[in-house]
Amino acid sequence: MKTDTLVAELVNSYGNWFNDDSHLESGKMTKDLYPYTSIFDPIDINRITIKNRLVMAPMGNISMSDETGRPKDQMIQYFVERAKGGVGLITTGLVPVSQGIDPTVVEPEGLSYFPRIDRSRSVFAGWRDLAAGVHNYGAKLFIQLTPGLGRVGNPQCLLTLKKLPKSASWNPNFYIPQIPSAPLSNRQIRRIIKRAGQAAADAKAANIDGVYLHGHEGYLLEQLTNPAFNRRKIGRYADWQAFGLDLIREIRDRVGPDYPIMYRIDLSLALNETYGEKMNNKSLRKFKNERTVEMTLEYMKNLVKEGVDIFDVDLGCYDNWWLPHPPAGMPPGCFLEVSKLVKEYFKKNNIKSNAGKEVPVVAVGKLGYPDLAEKALRENKCDMIMLGRPLLADPYWPNKVYKGDVDDIIPCIGCQEGCINEFVEGGHPQCAVNPRTSFEYIMPQDPTPATKIKKVAVVGAGPAGVMAAVTAAKRGHHVTLIEKSDKIGGKLIPGSIPRIKFDIANYRRYLEGLVDKTSKLDNFEFLPKTEATLSWLKEQDFDTIIFAMGGKEIIPPFKNMEKFNVVEATELLQKPDLLKDAKSAVVIGGGVVGCETAYWLKYEHDIDVTVVEMDKYFMNHVCTANRGHLIYYMEKAGVKLLNCTKVVGFDDNGVKVVQNVSDTVPDPYMTWHPILPENVENPLAPKLKVEEVEKVIEADVYVIAIGNRPKDQLYFESIKNRIAPEIHNIGDGLKSGKVLEATRAANALARTI
Repeated sequence: MKTDTLVAELVNSYGNWFNDDSHLESGKMTKDLYPYTSIFDPIDINRITIKNRLVMAPMGNISMSDETGRPKDQMIQYFVERAKGGVGLITTGLVPVSQGIDPTVVEPEGLSYFPRIDRSRSVFAGWRDLAAGVHNYGAKLFIQLTPGLGRVGNPQCLLTLKKLPKSASWNPNFYIPQIPSAPLSNRQIRRIIKRAGQAAADAKAANIDGVYLHGHEGYLLEQLTNPAFNRRKIGRYADWQAFGLDLIREIRDRVGPDYPIMYRIDLSLALNETYGEKMNNKSLRKFKNERTVEMTLEYMKNLVKEGVDIFDVDLGCYDNWWLPHPPAGMPPGCFLEVSKLVKEYFKKNNIKSNAGKEVPVVAVGKLGYPDLAEKALRENKCDMIMLGRPLLADPYWPNKVYKGDVDDIIPCIGCQEGCINEFVEGGHPQCAVNPRTSFEYIMPQDPTPATKIKKVAVVGAGPAGVMAAVTAAKRGHHVTLIEKSDKIGGKLIPGSIPRIKFDIANYRRYLEGLVDKTSKLDNFEFLPKTEATLSWLKEQDFDTIIFAMGGKEIIPPFKNMEKFNVVEATELLQKPDLLKDAKSAVVIGGGVVGCETAYWLKYEHDIDVTVVEMDKYFMNHVCTANRGHLIYYMEKAGVKLLNCTKVVGFDDNGVKVVQNVSDTVPDPYMTWHPILPENVENPLAPKLKVEEVEKVIEADVYVIAIGNRPKDQLYFESIKNRIAPEIHNIGDGLKSGKVLEATRAANALARTI
């Protein structure tokens, strides 16, 4: 198998990168390099000028157009909000050009969850409105065109349309590998090329400033331009470069020499470097002959000759999804060495665009930290900075950075709950820390002032409580935020302790600053170290009480548990002295808290760890990228993952478990396929058989991470005793969930009381 030294070094470093304190510090929201002269230096792309070096990444727009593909006001205002916030260049999400050819991009009866710019004039008005809205604030707009999804598309087309997914060659589908993707014919490929040219011409006519080709991550464009996926033996497109070069020629022919063309590419799929001998499994073994770094650079040079003006570059594909979608645990600026390599290659080989200009290289991958972004530009590691999730978390990131108001930036927490998992599960992009994201069209930035001022109590200063209290105070209510402890953050406090959770630590500091700033208002009071009892709340005579008390950890009464060193995960994170020089640990519960705690135990305390989970899957319902990153690097560190394993108690030697050891139990370390949503059945999956054995696992410490149950007793007592006219319960106090659900509910409630 071909491997590359730099790619291997990067992949290997993404598990323990945080041991370098300077690297960890680069992920803080500091402003040591203010004023940010490099970020706000204009740049030319072909014949247009971008006002600064900031690019909004193609952060989805799935299910934000109507069913015909015409951009709705929801989608338009979502992008216009980012233009208002000061970003220089906005790129849309995927817009397929292969309807009727790639069956994964359409739904039955001609419906679409993707925006479209084909088919008829009826969609053009939406695009013209979007372009005008973005231009009103001085930003430029590129439309991201994709030839299709191919093997990474939804295989349900086999059931709904009676058609196999398509690809460059016979390739297994990413979601259900038992379903093959059939090769496109040369005629179908030529039709896609013609359609891309037409889409580009239509984009230009709609006043869109450029086109952006989606050539990375293993989508159909890459399937045709990477020998890992393109194993055709005859015909023009057996040459793995031919499709991409023909595509650029067609677009350039249709739009003329001055219209910008951007290309998104990965320097390497990094599959061989990620999986090594595991590349021999049925799902991956066809993909060993992937495009090398040298081949990619040569291909990029040829793309420039045909008319590409600008690139953004990363690593990875769907089969190692944490690379192109770097989650919370990945390092800040994780791909800066990649953009630097490409930039140096272009300079060394004097590669210029057809407009006679240097070809800008856009850096991607966790760059939402202003000092890090500025430093990358000053050190010539890139020419532009791409921000995706940071602009969903705070559309006004650019304006705030320009003014030096870095402390006011709402930081992305890398959870990918809203921006990715929402549309994977069937929704549209949102944001865990910004409830307005994609609701800008119905939710004003400043909440409507209250018509009747109320005396409001908010009990609990976690994310839900802070969001509710601050929003209600902004509306003019007299708000008292009550917190039993002396700290703000709730479950974020233990959740920010592992070094890989540095983004959570940033967010917690932001919440502290938000409460401190709001406390300067006459109508807001924060009471730390205050327990809100039923009698005290009644005495205060509040008009409205909002309970946001979080959840209480579940600790089952396992038999003989008292004989051992048993501790709850969030308590252990805050009191690591409870490890008592432990050399081994068993984590009971394989959800996100259990796995993050196991990672922390192994990587930060060098403890041998076994995680037991009764479900088939670890971290079910967690974003594929986030769970893949944790599982992959836990395996590399030797953490034992036992799924389909139930704890039944303790005996004299350790924890007693019953494990299903059947060959039908899923491989707990499999990261090259996702967990399908529960409403999607894989009829080809093997049925789970039961073959149970009883085991005893010995360890020095046993960590409980089974989950939480709502702290709702005070809420129900308050309802029963009618201590206020309005009583509400939100956050984990309603349902033990996620930051997304907590802030969404808090914002909605506080805007209406």
